[in-house]
Amino acid sequence: MKAAAHAGPSRAFVRRIALGAVRPTAPPDFGREAPTGGVMKRCFDIAVAGTALAFLWPLIVLLALAVALQDGGPAFYGHRRVGRNGTPFRCLKLRTMVPDGDAVLARHLCENPAAAEEWRETQKLRHDPRVTMLGRLLRKSSLDELPQLINVLRGEMSIVGPRPVVENELERYGEFRAIYLAVRPGVTGPWQISGRNDVTYAERVVLDVIYVGAWSLPRDVAIMTRTIPAVVRARGTS
Repeated sequence: MKAAAHAGPSRAFVRRIALGAVRPTAPPDFGREAPTGGVMKRCFDIAVAGTALAFLWPLIVLLALAVALQDGGPAFYGHRRVGRNGTPFRCLKLRTMVPDGDAVLARHLCENPAAAEEWRETQKLRHDPRVTMLGRLLRKSSLDELPQLINVLRGEMSIVGPRPVVENELERYGEFRAIYLAVRPGVTGPWQISGRNDVTYAERVVLDVIYVGAWSLPRDVAIMTRTIPAVVRARGTS
């Protein structure tokens, strides 16, 4: 019960901040060269990612084969994301979409105004026509994100942190853009355990700002621990 207290603010509190009733603050050490958490967080990341890969690599290989065999396309996908200090990197995933996903998305948004509005608001679609049948299963279980453990070992991501965003999404962070850039993006984070697609983008920004400002290793452990039941429940996934 004590660990859960570190995992994040209540949804009511997040909504109050998103509506402007409460102002989140930057971490007191914001602006330093080292990322939030420093050496302690980095050692935690390496230990967790290394241990997980040692046990999970056979599963990753089997899933990669299944993805490649379904349509002959590549098994892995590296999407350009923004990392700490604005450094771009390729965020690794098992491919869950059709190979011509960009064209499929453009056509779908052109033909469906409601979907286009949803995309503008959240950069996600609850019913995404690009996602394959196997891809839906991988996304529902979050198994498509297992290759990001490699990003963690490379130092591009952290086990826990804000979800990595593309360049144009940084605009949604507004005055808190620099706070996102102060940390490595995470494989999991407050957004994942708070309902993912059930959380508005404004609330997601607030969750990230609070996470950076109140970082602690016990909080990272609590978020990581709560990720497992959140995945099992498949809450807020699409």
